[in-house]
Amino acid sequence: MRDLIVVEGTNASGKSALGVRLAKALDGEIVSADSRQVFRGLDLGSGKITESEMDGVRHHLLDVAEPGDFFSMADFQRLAYAAIEEISDRGKQPFLVGGTGLYVDSVADGYCLSDKTPDLAYRAELEKKTTPELYDMLTALLPGYAVDRNNRNRVMRVLEKHHDGDLERPGKQPRYRVLRLGVTWDRETLKKRIDERLERRLAQGMVEEVRGLMDAGVDPQFLEGLGLEYRYLKRYLTGEMEYETMKTELALAIKRFARRQMTWFRRHPDVVWLDMTGDPYAQAMRAIEDFKRSGRETREAGEAAKEPTA
Repeated sequence: MRDLIVVEGTNASGKSALGVRLAKALDGEIVSADSRQVFRGLDLGSGKITESEMDGVRHHLLDVAEPGDFFSMADFQRLAYAAIEEISDRGKQPFLVGGTGLYVDSVADGYCLSDKTPDLAYRAELEKKTTPELYDMLTALLPGYAVDRNNRNRVMRVLEKHHDGDLERPGKQPRYRVLRLGVTWDRETLKKRIDERLERRLAQGMVEEVRGLMDAGVDPQFLEGLGLEYRYLKRYLTGEMEYETMKTELALAIKRFARRQMTWFRRHPDVVWLDMTGDPYAQAMRAIEDFKRSGRETREAGEAAKEPTA
């Protein structure tokens, strides 16, 4: 099994910068695991890493879909597997870096997702409906099913899986030896980092980014379904919220989301949590060294077991 190093963590935790630094040190490339950064034009709002921040490290799975396209976890997993294999085949170290827990786990844990071909006619019918109409369909078919009513992509995906008879929890078949590095801060520090990052991105033109998407014809329901920055900025731009109300509620929503991210990541017992108040880079490099050493020892033991005895 090939080695995969995961850097996972909450919003505003510094995982992207740490991933770049580790990848540069280990001749690696990064596969982004973020459900919004796959879309072109969703840059400031999604916290997409800039070219200068990449510092020469190649990144994969950024800007692979158009805003409004249907993009599922299965789509992500398929593209991520292909990118990881291609990186490994060139002798480089693949890193999976991001904060979308389902996307990370689908690859790191090897979810066995359905390989059924989607019913494109059914999908086309769903696309014609508003997000509230889709949610009403879902609740009629599956009363009590837990899903964010505003997350258009997720609601559509559940409807498609129900249509295909494929709603069972996926099994797991891991493809890689995985080291998981966890990045976060104490609650008060993380809140401060979230507030500072939000102010910085607003100053950099996040409102103008969302206005440009809407002017270009991106469906407001799609922006609503993306959640967080795109949901609240869309509501401000359509007159549903005053600016200061939008900013206050958005900051609170990001903090709530960060708590949910931590709940998700802490479910996994094998995460090596880095102390961000110390030297997380040195801690990560030590963990990677131990990970690589254990892999070598396992391979050597396997080769020795294959040798014929006298």
